[in-house]
Amino acid sequence: MTSIPHVTPGEPDPLRALDLERLRRRTSMKWRTYPEDVLPLWVAEMDVPLAGPVVRAVTDALALGDTGYPAGTAYAEALAAFAADRWNWYDVCVERTSIVPDVMLGVVEMLRLVTGPGDPVVVNSPVYPPFYQFITHMDRRVVEDPLGAGLRIDLASLEETFKEVTAGGGRAAYLLCSPHNPTGTVHTAGELAAVAGLAERYGVRVVADEIHAPLVDPGVAFVPYLSVPGAERGLSLMSASKGWNLAGLKAALALAGPGAADDLHRMPEEVGHGPSHLGVIAHTAALRDATGWLDAVLAGLRANRLLLRDLLADHLPGVRYDPAEATYLAWLDCRALGLGDDPARTFLDRGRVALSSGIAFGTGGAGHARLNLATSPEILTEGVRRMAAALR
Repeated sequence: MTSIPHVTPGEPDPLRALDLERLRRRTSMKWRTYPEDVLPLWVAEMDVPLAGPVVRAVTDALALGDTGYPAGTAYAEALAAFAADRWNWYDVCVERTSIVPDVMLGVVEMLRLVTGPGDPVVVNSPVYPPFYQFITHMDRRVVEDPLGAGLRIDLASLEETFKEVTAGGGRAAYLLCSPHNPTGTVHTAGELAAVAGLAERYGVRVVADEIHAPLVDPGVAFVPYLSVPGAERGLSLMSASKGWNLAGLKAALALAGPGAADDLHRMPEEVGHGPSHLGVIAHTAALRDATGWLDAVLAGLRANRLLLRDLLADHLPGVRYDPAEATYLAWLDCRALGLGDDPARTFLDRGRVALSSGIAFGTGGAGHARLNLATSPEILTEGVRRMAAALR
């Protein structure tokens, strides 16, 4: 019999605060894409109330009528303090940061700085579907370098890919997902230093999407890409969006290594007009004042990963799932179930539970599904029950 684990004492677990009835009152994508009889465990929204300091900061701004355009460096300063405290990274230089509308639009702007139309952008598949969409839309060419054993970066393969995409002497970039979405893999300092070395050897510019950086399991070291030797020409995008459930309050930060400062300075001024002023206020408050809330979420996510492991072992033993070290996403290998390339379709049609189809994640995604476990243990349990019912 599967038991629902409880988090350690401290701030109450935000994942246990909202019931299904209240969640269904939300009007965001997660809750309005499917009919009400479908349990949504797909898109990256957390089933949590916002952190108190974030609510107060935004409410105070609204009360003041402080709804103009963003200004200043408070967001970057808050990130620098958070990075020093959480990751022992003391080298965030505020002068080498810039606010951007969100991480993916920031990725686009960084790639524009270091590549041109038709240039290749390497990604490690299976990977976050918007990587393909945004790269293609901006007239760059996606080149997949699939993850290797243990769903980790295959450095030997990556070197061959770098060699191939730069063989003609043209420009190329590598869009690194760190921690990796959908697998939750946390790249080690050694792996990232090796990536930086390869990038320098072959003249490939690295742009790191580090949006999930705050969501790393306690006891596991997150290593910012720009902190490793050889990454001086790298660019990074960071945000409080995923860690504090702020996707609807748009704001992110672009960071440049010392060797990429001139690149960042070439970014058009109008890009900085895209972030929401309220978003900047919310993200700043999250990083500066809501770390206790984040710790409670991290404890709840750890409990949910273990719960999901046990639920699948009890009800869907054919699904392979290894609890990840980061993110609130679970990458489920459903190939043994005999449901074809798109098991998420079967779970939706027969079980009325929505997961993300693995196909959209590129090579290595067929036969897989991504499940969002940032919800209550009760909803997670019901989701697995519905998945199992879909096979009967």
